[in-house]
Amino acid sequence: MEETGVRDPMPHDHHHDHHHGLDPESGDRRVFVAIAVNFLLTFVQIVAGVISGSLALVADAIHNLSDALSLVIAFAARKIARRPADEKMTFGYGRAEVVAALINYTVLIVIAFYLAVEGINRLLDPPQVQGWLVVVVAAVALVIDAVTALLIFRMSKDSVNMRAAFLHNLMDALGSVAVIIGGTLILLYDWRLVDPIVTLMIAGYILWHTAREIGPVIRILMLASPGSPTVEDAIASMEECPDVVEIHHLHLWQMGEHEISLEAHVVLAPGAAAAPVKAALKTLLADRFGIRHSVLEMESAADRCVDAKPVGHA
Repeated sequence: MEETGVRDPMPHDHHHDHHHGLDPESGDRRVFVAIAVNFLLTFVQIVAGVISGSLALVADAIHNLSDALSLVIAFAARKIARRPADEKMTFGYGRAEVVAALINYTVLIVIAFYLAVEGINRLLDPPQVQGWLVVVVAAVALVIDAVTALLIFRMSKDSVNMRAAFLHNLMDALGSVAVIIGGTLILLYDWRLVDPIVTLMIAGYILWHTAREIGPVIRILMLASPGSPTVEDAIASMEECPDVVEIHHLHLWQMGEHEISLEAHVVLAPGAAAAPVKAALKTLLADRFGIRHSVLEMESAADRCVDAKPVGHA
């Protein structure tokens, strides 16, 4: 029985900013600027919300504070993820960004439920709101949220960590639009119920988006198989390889957002040489599925596993 852990023929690229011509240091600077402007905006919104009596504006400020904190977490995770593998973390630190995304999405869910409860309370007892101040500050918030979203948009394409931070800011920008509409209606018609209604809309929108994005993050942390390739596709393709009789004990999982790993037991045909078959399988996995980290245990008919399952252990 032969177990191999041959190094990948092609190096992994964990610095995904490079995919869009943005080096990690430049990306870090963008995130730092976004953090600074979001903290400043949060302070202005909270003061204005307290003065005006607008829960929707305070809600937007709290959400914006979560944006700033999410960017802090994302910034730290980016730094940690670039550390090389060592004796304590033999797989490296790349999953720091996945953990950061989970934290940010969880915070969004908590905030959304808090806003929903406060919005319901305000529906029962609508307060007096100074619409003009709400509109002015929300308009400023919209500009800053849009700038922040643009700063990190390119990085969000290839990083679940930055995508979580981007969604924070995108939803905050949309929330600011809703607040502006609500403040305008208060100015025109003195319709105070619009403030808690807008708050509930923001909360619902946050929950909807978060529910869509948090699932893939949890799947990565749970070592789930990727959507593509499927386990069935991987086994079928490997068993098509000459001199391969059977594939069993297969594990297929995502080490990170862009890195798929595979390990499996390979039963060889009688008289087949292990090394050429192993090389052919690794080439097949890399070319067809982009799997460049595979561990294959070669077995003969004499020492093959008994009653082996195609997936997992017996």
